Amino acid sequence: MLTPTDPDFARALEVLGSRGPGRMIPDLSRITRLAQLLGDPQLAYPSVHVTGTNGKGSVVRMVGALCSAAGLSAGTYTSPHLQTIRERLSLAGRPISEARFAAVHDEVELLTDLLDQAAREAGGPGADRVTFFEQLTAMAYWWFADVPVDVGIFEVGMGGRWDATNLVRGEVAVINEIDLDHPQLGGTPAEIATEKVGIIKPGAHVVVARQHPEVDAVIDEAVAAAGATLWRAGEDFDVVDRRVAIGGQLLELRVGERTVDDVLLPLFGEHQARNASLALAAFVALTRDSFAAMEDDVVRHGLGAVVVPGRLEIVHREPTIVLDGAHNPHGARASAAALDEAFGFRELVLVAACLDDKDIPGILRAFRDVASHVVVTVADSPRAADLARMRDAAVEVWDGTGTAVEVADDVGAALALAESVAGEGDGILVVGSLHTVGAARDRYLPVEDDGDEVVLEPDDLDDADMRGDLADEADELSALLADDDAFQRALDRLIDEDP
Repeated sequence: MLTPTDPDFARALEVLGSRGPGRMIPDLSRITRLAQLLGDPQLAYPSVHVTGTNGKGSVVRMVGALCSAAGLSAGTYTSPHLQTIRERLSLAGRPISEARFAAVHDEVELLTDLLDQAAREAGGPGADRVTFFEQLTAMAYWWFADVPVDVGIFEVGMGGRWDATNLVRGEVAVINEIDLDHPQLGGTPAEIATEKVGIIKPGAHVVVARQHPEVDAVIDEAVAAAGATLWRAGEDFDVVDRRVAIGGQLLELRVGERTVDDVLLPLFGEHQARNASLALAAFVALTRDSFAAMEDDVVRHGLGAVVVPGRLEIVHREPTIVLDGAHNPHGARASAAALDEAFGFRELVLVAACLDDKDIPGILRAFRDVASHVVVTVADSPRAADLARMRDAAVEVWDGTGTAVEVADDVGAALALAESVAGEGDGILVVGSLHTVGAARDRYLPVEDDGDEVVLEPDDLDDADMRGDLADEADELSALLADDDAFQRALDRLIDEDP
């Protein structure tokens, strides 16, 4: 991963990491109290909230690109990251700078520490601290309001109902395809859907991808209960036409009665075309009547500028090396189908490393008929499946096919081995985990801190009154922090209340 260059950023990472990146608690009490202490900054701007099993990050980036093309300042919050945590908080497609990340962290951490202390005093040594993800989400809430953005676009971390992102206004809720992934969410798509529909807010506009019939039933019930408006793929919006093109695919997309043709999407695979259709529908739901006055070129320019790292991303030539973050069978099948369609490799060398809680045989099985050589290794994560498990799963999947299965100690060694095997016209595909893809990206496309983020200054800012109120609340908070006794009394009152 990228080595921090700013000492304050390095310190912020260390403090944030002490909260345990893998620690999850299905409870909104801590993030609710933290947001309240910050003045509920997440309510200062309209938001698009995106959930689903796969494609969430792609849809978030696509909606953000469409907003930028329309002249709207869009903050995007995604997870996990590939190379640097700064990727998770972006403005106009550009990650937050190291210096600003550290500053935002310190502003929020001051309140987080006080909440942790109060929790310990109230509940003893076992009381739950604010988690890593809750702290990072609060930072996104605060930074987006401080910029200020015209719209916040948030990717759910896991599920929806109890996710820390679920405090946003959520005028638009996007539900991408739901399939099996995290066992904590349920054992069937319908069970998982009951958690994901928890992001639907009263009166929201809900944009939904094609689903299993039993999932549709769960969504319909939740939409009706919330008095929301439902747009469903294949009915209210769709991919009308799709053709493979150099560097991606050429699309014709429909939302309602309006179609936009000649959209060159610089991403590969039918699944990304579906994601683009979903993102456009979400953008139309967000902008509403304003979209009718927009030229088709807004859509063409927006989707044409989309960058989604680690999703069938070419990072090297001779040999061609493609990275894809497929980490469940559903995503792996989409990756394999896109690979067969978009790339004419003579032979394919597969490099794979997965996390231990994933369906590893199911992921690898998707590539059984497309890979001619397999190298398994260990992902750069404490949650990684060990080498023996990766090897055993690969041997089982490719048993009887004649496909060679080799092992390497780490991602770097696996890539070196794959490069030595690949011949002219061959390709290398790296899959299994975003941690794996991140390590590969570090090798071929290292990133640097580009300094302060770009801040767009639109001519007309919506919710001006809300922004003014937020500024007043920030001033009040600063004054409160300066008075220790007053702050402690306010904190005690808040902790005594039910969130």
